[in-house]
Amino acid sequence: MPMRLMVLSSVKAVAHQGRKAKAVNPRLSAALILKDVLGGRSLSDAISTMLLNYANPRDRALAQELSYGVMRWHPRLTWLLRQLVDRPLKSKDRDVEALLLIGLYQLLYLRVADHAAVHETAGAAKGLRKRWAVGLINGVLREFQRRRQSLLEAADANPEAASAMPHWLLERIRQRWPEQWRERVAAMVERPPMSLRVNRRRMQRDDYLSLLQRQGVTALPIHATQSGVMLDKPLDVGSVPGFSEGLVSVQDGGAQLAAELLDILPGHSVLDACAAPGGKTGHILESAEDLQLTALDVDAERLLKVHENLKRLQLHAEILQGDAAHPGGVWANRQYDRILLDVPCSASGIIRRHPDIKYLRRPEDIAALADQQGRILKAVWSLLKPGGKLLYVTCSILPEENEQRISAFLAVEPSVRELPLSRSWGETCEVGRQIVPGMQNMDGFYYALMQKVLT
Repeated sequence: MPMRLMVLSSVKAVAHQGRKAKAVNPRLSAALILKDVLGGRSLSDAISTMLLNYANPRDRALAQELSYGVMRWHPRLTWLLRQLVDRPLKSKDRDVEALLLIGLYQLLYLRVADHAAVHETAGAAKGLRKRWAVGLINGVLREFQRRRQSLLEAADANPEAASAMPHWLLERIRQRWPEQWRERVAAMVERPPMSLRVNRRRMQRDDYLSLLQRQGVTALPIHATQSGVMLDKPLDVGSVPGFSEGLVSVQDGGAQLAAELLDILPGHSVLDACAAPGGKTGHILESAEDLQLTALDVDAERLLKVHENLKRLQLHAEILQGDAAHPGGVWANRQYDRILLDVPCSASGIIRRHPDIKYLRRPEDIAALADQQGRILKAVWSLLKPGGKLLYVTCSILPEENEQRISAFLAVEPSVRELPLSRSWGETCEVGRQIVPGMQNMDGFYYALMQKVLT
């Protein structure tokens, strides 16, 4: 492993150990996680740091449930909280705000006795060394209990609170699907299924389904994919049969379509231009032998996940740090048969799996992301061989990042030819194809396939 990645790995391990002492009470742990998220940190990053060394699996599961649940319903919960407090809490008291949201979430969505939800959540505030917060939390939650029916009726009359969706994103969904926006929004609040990708170099999907059946795990094939399996009930990843041996990977069915669409043949040179965390990288390597695959990402720390994933799968690729928007170095001096361009995006299509996106993303981010996507696409196109294919991918549902971005590229690049995607999944766009969250139990992805022609 390169020295830079080894150093980052060591620093990360020290950070985990340094926060171990905080992981005691699951409600307190969830509050500290949510405090970080409310301060701008991603939920997956915050939760992995906090819960890494949690000893009790049940407490870990509760802390995770509270953290994800609060962010899933955050717009609705914060609207309710605003009706219950005289003034917003200060930024230094985000941990207290988080406990209030945790309390409301339990009262509304968990099978926890009301008195236990109030008592345990208020008691968790003692761990913050803010004794005044115990009385505040107790009073606010009891006030919600008294006014519950009228508050929920009022929340249902407010579009943002009713949909648990920020106003700006709700309006964009309404504009995109004027007749279907309610079902689109409802699907984005649902809990996602646990989906797996079978490594077909090691085992066929039907054989793996039989293995699951023998072990008492109920699952179905994801028919839109060649390798996808959806579990009836999620498992801890360490308990997934064959995971540690590299027989399967955890990957949404929508994400599994990328490697299949690329039409990769043995011996091809392939650039995975924005590779981290490496799920699609591994799938590409599983799809054909003798590939010359370069996995590139601008974030050196996230490349650690690519290393980990490929090591577990017993697969190999050239893993390099680099900026796809500014080609330079050995990888930029080559021409590739296939390029996977999974560009940075709003991630609006995977909100049900990463609900903090609703809080962290801002409307002004979209134009900036679209500009970045255009720069990356233009830069990487020059590395594609004549006759080669490039697959443009986002986990977004917003047209500005998807068909509008590709239409703009087609209008100015004479060497590009769109390859229509006639598939049973998703919706046909002016250019490319869109999967909407929940469609065939998949997350939201956009795909556009292009070929370089001689001019």
